[in-house]
Amino acid sequence: MTDVTVTFPQLNQPAPEFTAKTTHGVKSLSDYKGKWVVLFSHPADFTPVCTTEFSAFATRQEQFAELNCELLGLSIDSVHSHIAWARNIEQNFGVKIGFPIIADLSMEVAHKYGMIQPGASDTSAVRATFIIDPEGVLRAMVYYPMSNGRSVDEFLRVLKALQTSDTHKVATPENWQPGDDVIVPPPATMDEAAAREGQGYQYTDWYFSKKSL
Repeated sequence: MTDVTVTFPQLNQPAPEFTAKTTHGVKSLSDYKGKWVVLFSHPADFTPVCTTEFSAFATRQEQFAELNCELLGLSIDSVHSHIAWARNIEQNFGVKIGFPIIADLSMEVAHKYGMIQPGASDTSAVRATFIIDPEGVLRAMVYYPMSNGRSVDEFLRVLKALQTSDTHKVATPENWQPGDDVIVPPPATMDEAAAREGQGYQYTDWYFSKKSL
């Protein structure tokens, strides 16, 4: 058996650049400079799990837009297949797909983003989602099995958490939601650790303190 090397993008590094045909014309990642991007792949058009995911992303597109975030789908299908599938979703489910879908017949984009994974699928892109910041830096990525759909609400939550961390220089706890308390960065020196309890935070220990925004 021939070994296949899968290349994965790296967190906090520039997201791989691409230029590709989409249902909204030719698009490049650089076109989205200054905006957040959620790039997500699906195994194939006209498949049931993918249909539920694309419908969910489409119904929340405005919520992403309010966060200065654009959606960009991808599968290893043609533009004509994407158009037919999007029209089918609108006809059968009443949901209009308003974001571009990349046609990646050459699998160039899929390979750059580690979407082709032997053992999961050799001919289709696995379910992968990437959050890219306005500077083109990859900030989060999640890979899902072929059989299970993603939670679009979770990607909205992660996007809000990333934006909160960037703005306020804080971390967010498990399942953080807007309005919840945030985690203060831990001290970096012995003196700072000794002073932490008296700094007015919600103090538990020197390394764990929270505050409200």
